[in-house]
Amino acid sequence: MSFIFARFRRALEERTGISLDADKEYLAESRLSPVMRQHGFPDIAPLVDAFERGEDPSLVQKVIDAMTTNETLFFRDRTPFESFRWHVLPDLLRRRSAERSLRFWCAACSRGQEAYSVAMTLDQEARALRGWSIDILATDLSTSAIETARAGSYSHFEVQRGLPTGHLLRYFHRKEESWRINEHMRARIEFQDFNLLWDFAPLGAFDAIFCRNVLMYFEPETRRAILGRLERALNQGGFLFLGASEGASEAGGMFAPVSGDGVWQARHAEAPQKLAV
Repeated sequence: MSFIFARFRRALEERTGISLDADKEYLAESRLSPVMRQHGFPDIAPLVDAFERGEDPSLVQKVIDAMTTNETLFFRDRTPFESFRWHVLPDLLRRRSAERSLRFWCAACSRGQEAYSVAMTLDQEARALRGWSIDILATDLSTSAIETARAGSYSHFEVQRGLPTGHLLRYFHRKEESWRINEHMRARIEFQDFNLLWDFAPLGAFDAIFCRNVLMYFEPETRRAILGRLERALNQGGFLFLGASEGASEAGGMFAPVSGDGVWQARHAEAPQKLAV
């Protein structure tokens, strides 16, 4: 591993929390090549210098966008969304019956498929939610991913991955060679740039947080810190959705599992109840 790449790994982790493996130097240079060409850097060394200094916010963001993994699909892993619809949502409707208000956060939402999957799931329960105030916040570190998510336009390949045909016909319309989610669905979601290393307090509190398939990119200490902020961002009785290969057990007992598909509940709530299956 070169000294220059070691510096880049350190600077990237400091800015984003992403821990890049030591054997990913070729991958980093490949992803950063377009940025180097655009800014006239002959190789990676002056790019790393500029990234470390951080004097050009636009360049910093381009590097971050290049290094973030935005691979996702609609209703990814499916079972968490089934748990959300059939078990978590009814539980929240019972808990919040007095306020008749629910807030959801899709953290690290990538190109928006997860947030729209949540919105479509909620729309399927429109009758039960009639008269309720529903807010969905979706955030990501990558500004380019957020721009795509906000536009809600996807290729035929992207809508084929995980999206039921009925949902495609109900919630999307064809626009030239792409499929665009209908305006009333886009309007239900607030998309925002956000770094998981930042303070969560300005975002407010949520009844369920989806933070799936992102903690795996962080070192244990960073994961524990993020889990702590997630716990504090949940309303009492709220739920945390993690990826299939992730867990919250390392967070010092802050969360307890309530199902086997990545659904957790903060222990600051009353004793978590196992979800029926």
